[in-house]
Amino acid sequence: MWTLAGQGCWRRRALAAWATRAARRGLPGPRPAPTRGAAAESKAPDRRYSSADRKETIDMSRFPVENTRNFSIIAHVDHGKSTLADRLLELTGAIDKTKNNKQVLDKLQVERERGITVKAQTASLFYDYEGKQYLLNLIDTPGHVDFSYEVSRSLSACQGVLLVVDANEGIQAQTVANFFLAFEAQLSVIPVINKIDLKNADPERVEKQIEKVFDMPSDECIKISAKLGTNVENVLQAVIKRIPPPKVHRKNPLRALVFDSTFDQYRGVIANVALFDGVVSKGDKIVSAHTQKTYEVNEVGVLNPNEQPTHKLYAGQVGYLIAGMKDVTEAQIGDTLYLHKRPVEPLPGFKSAKPMVFAGMYPVDQSEYNNLKSAVEKLTLNDSSVTVHRDSSLALGAGWRLGFLGLLHMEVFNQRLEQEYNASVILTTPTVPYKAVLSSAKLIKEYREKEITIINPAQFPDKSKVSEYLEPIVLGTIITPDEYTGKIIMLCQARRAVQKNMMYIDQNRIMLKYLFPLNEIVVDFYDSLKSLSSGYASFDYEDAGYQTAELVKMDILLNGNIVEELVTVVHKDKAYSAGKAICERLKDSLPRQLFEIAIQAALGSKIIARETVKAYRKNVLAKCAPDAQAQRPWLTGPAAPAACGIFPDRSTNPCPLHRQADSQPLRHQGSPKQHVLS
Repeated sequence: MWTLAGQGCWRRRALAAWATRAARRGLPGPRPAPTRGAAAESKAPDRRYSSADRKETIDMSRFPVENTRNFSIIAHVDHGKSTLADRLLELTGAIDKTKNNKQVLDKLQVERERGITVKAQTASLFYDYEGKQYLLNLIDTPGHVDFSYEVSRSLSACQGVLLVVDANEGIQAQTVANFFLAFEAQLSVIPVINKIDLKNADPERVEKQIEKVFDMPSDECIKISAKLGTNVENVLQAVIKRIPPPKVHRKNPLRALVFDSTFDQYRGVIANVALFDGVVSKGDKIVSAHTQKTYEVNEVGVLNPNEQPTHKLYAGQVGYLIAGMKDVTEAQIGDTLYLHKRPVEPLPGFKSAKPMVFAGMYPVDQSEYNNLKSAVEKLTLNDSSVTVHRDSSLALGAGWRLGFLGLLHMEVFNQRLEQEYNASVILTTPTVPYKAVLSSAKLIKEYREKEITIINPAQFPDKSKVSEYLEPIVLGTIITPDEYTGKIIMLCQARRAVQKNMMYIDQNRIMLKYLFPLNEIVVDFYDSLKSLSSGYASFDYEDAGYQTAELVKMDILLNGNIVEELVTVVHKDKAYSAGKAICERLKDSLPRQLFEIAIQAALGSKIIARETVKAYRKNVLAKCAPDAQAQRPWLTGPAAPAACGIFPDRSTNPCPLHRQADSQPLRHQGSPKQHVLS
């Protein structure tokens, strides 16, 4: 009791001291207890929301459709999307202004470690403009090509975008790709030139690039510095003026699109929804158009940027919804939710992501299989662009064949498994999906289709069974300073690329378009491109179908036994160089044994490359005295041994006793001239 009373006393003293200091500075002191009149005033229709109200329940009915704006921030990697999002959150009072506000919306550990955005994040902002309070729903998107599926899904919930371009680097490859995603979705585009505070910034040059490449007037560009907050207020005003409100009907039955979801251990699936029609509130019974299951809504709210519960969500607004979905398979990205007994026509949803890279994933210990299965299911709920197929291996046991949008996507997925679920896995060499056209009617009947897709190289069919092989190709866009053009063209030709277009976007920068075989760029092309261009070139690609190719299956043999996990598919012209490179890497990786290991690369029965890991030799001097090696130059090599007492120069006139003692070491005893066999 004494301790509690003492703590209360100190709290009262601290509160009194704080009130005194606040009065001296002209700041408001502690709030008095509200009266009934004050409570009535708080419910007045002109109530304004800000960061101070984050713990209160917000009445979303105060924001009519005409005062709502939904927009995304899109840009190339490292052009300042997340920094701009931080300044917008500060300006609208969603977060307090501190020096620690860096990547506030990047909540994943992998995002903060790598400094990139991996997941699109939503935040609802309240902004006063010309006497009206607006609801601005912001979605911060990734910039890397491997996460373009996140961008396309985010744009489905928006009516406009902020296209951010670096004032120093100018238009890059992913800038072009993201612009056309927004253009195809018929969204309003506001060009924003960021980083005008940099020493080498040239916003006028970037304005001309935007005008030439995107056909947008230069006077529409907004020049800002997101780091310093310069002109960021103009961005919010442009969002209100130039992005239209959503076209929705609140009196129609509920129709909500699930555009993202996460899994909470205690609350189940948390679905991010965009309402196109109607109203949803706590206690409503809703139905999933995909599974036809009925759920009761436990909680609805907005993200500000943290979860903020509300009474209701109305058409045109973006928020989250918790409805007791305990199974990760119940919340499908692109699903439509509607009220029970009031069915509606489902929304179009999303075009499914097309995996570009496949890799086998296996648990380090097979006893962890079920835990890893649960972790993969929960992570694929949050990252729906990953495809999962069950697989098994003689060497690695049961696992999965996973499809990713690129190598970075695969690395981030693996890193998230380790950090969020403490799962250790084995990943096999990434491959691309090939196709084979079957030659006989019997095989077509067996496979039930004429064209089969091969995602596992071990299942690559023999040439006798197919009429032709097909490999995936992509349309690649490279933007680079013109001084590196010659080197980059040689690199593209070495990767079997076909040039389609070349265009100058300004006096010094050039845009190249090539058709690449996907397997030529998926592993190390980006690194080679950055190395040749001193880091100035940027690269983006999109799917362009399949083309006929001379492909061969290359087996890797260890002492004559084929290792399934090392089988790969290569182009016929590059089989020898690829096989030799794999054998050399294996020779450096495999530990030496007491027997010789033969590493071979083979095309069918023909060996095209070989390396040998030499066996350990028996150490015949292991049991000898420490000085025995020095006394036997014919066993230990050219090093001169120490001279003995009788014959100082043994190289010219060796000691006869040394010659006799072949199997036993010698030691001196007593006089240095007396030799004794030990």
